[in-house]
Amino acid sequence: MGNFRRNKKKLPAISTASLPDIVFMLLFFFMTVTTIKNTPILVDNNLPKADQIKKLEMKERVIEIYVGKPTEELSKVLGSEPKIQLDDRLAHVNEVAPYVLSEIAKRPDAIRNTMTVSLKVDKKVKMGIVSDIKEELRKVNLLKVNYTTFEGNQLSQLQ
Repeated sequence: MGNFRRNKKKLPAISTASLPDIVFMLLFFFMTVTTIKNTPILVDNNLPKADQIKKLEMKERVIEIYVGKPTEELSKVLGSEPKIQLDDRLAHVNEVAPYVLSEIAKRPDAIRNTMTVSLKVDKKVKMGIVSDIKEELRKVNLLKVNYTTFEGNQLSQLQ
């Protein structure tokens, strides 16, 4: 029998020429999708728990209003009464309607009629300030109000 050699076929080398393109594509994807929250929370925001909750899907259609007692540093100056936080400032109840209207004006025309106001209210805040905020929202015909909570059993917070 003649010269029979076994040809071991070598796998071709993997080309890394397209690797930088893939890395930059992923980088641009995560840069466009990721949102960064710049607003510091100036009020205590220990949210209540609820067992039947639904997640808001479209964040661009949500306006957030925080309500709670000022943080320790601010309570020395402002006292311990509950305050309303609009973006990065504390405000009075009569400033809620103009703030919400200005936020709606910043959004595209197509979603202006589908806006939701999300109230992030500390669980120790009395209902009076919340009803005052809702009354201000009624004046500007914003009737879609959401209360933000944590998922859990509401009976566990009584202890």
